[in-house]
Amino acid sequence: MKAVEYGFGVMFYRLEELLAALRRDADLAPARLRVSKKYLSTTLLIIDEVGFEPTRQEASQFFRLVSYRHQRGSILITTNKGIRDWPMILAGDKVLATAILDRLLHNSHFPGITGRSYRLRDLERMVVQQT
Repeated sequence: MKAVEYGFGVMFYRLEELLAALRRDADLAPARLRVSKKYLSTTLLIIDEVGFEPTRQEASQFFRLVSYRHQRGSILITTNKGIRDWPMILAGDKVLATAILDRLLHNSHFPGITGRSYRLRDLERMVVQQT
């Protein structure tokens, strides 16, 4: 929200939606133009719910996107999967997962979040109040 308030361009996708958009775009323009114009033009790309298991082709498209954005724009990723799980998430391809993580983790901040779910806190309060 702060990035938007400060006037930065922000795009938000769930990984599954992003991969579907990349598939649609693949039919419309060459990969280089598609990625550079649409996904590099924003300052911050937020990718939510990384944990969906893409096909090998989708994982390759995701790699291209991360590779094109590397050191050109920020990527914020949310996931409940640990780094060790990424090869399984990315079509079982350990080399591809390593290449993606290499770019994502370079010059990055990695705030690991522990504790109770933010989304479930209101539900927990309601349960306590009812008892």
